[in-house]
Amino acid sequence: MARVAALTAQDEGQELSRPLIYAAALLHDLGRVAEYRGEGTHEEASPVLAEPILTDCGFSPAERAEILTAIRQHRSSWQGTRSPLGELLYRADKKSRPCFLCPAAGACNWPPEKRTNTLER
Repeated sequence: MARVAALTAQDEGQELSRPLIYAAALLHDLGRVAEYRGEGTHEEASPVLAEPILTDCGFSPAERAEILTAIRQHRSSWQGTRSPLGELLYRADKKSRPCFLCPAAGACNWPPEKRTNTLER
């Protein structure tokens, strides 16, 4: 997903920093374990878990805020306007999910409209 996001930004001429793109993409699902435990959604838990990692990696407060906002916005349930990085994450997350190749597709609980059934160039 990180590579898809970086290439999409490049192809579209977006002036987003690669380190920010990669950090957001690599950390956006960090909170999945909390979601599986019934402790809220992963878009709520991921920023909490990601913030100290971003601090340790030397991202500035403004960069951390941009990344954490994008992580919060990466789901289709987001209400409102996404930041450029949030929109990029949202689209790359969808593009990088090859549902049509998944061996568990028959048992998947995702509705058909959320599944990725083709590859995009």
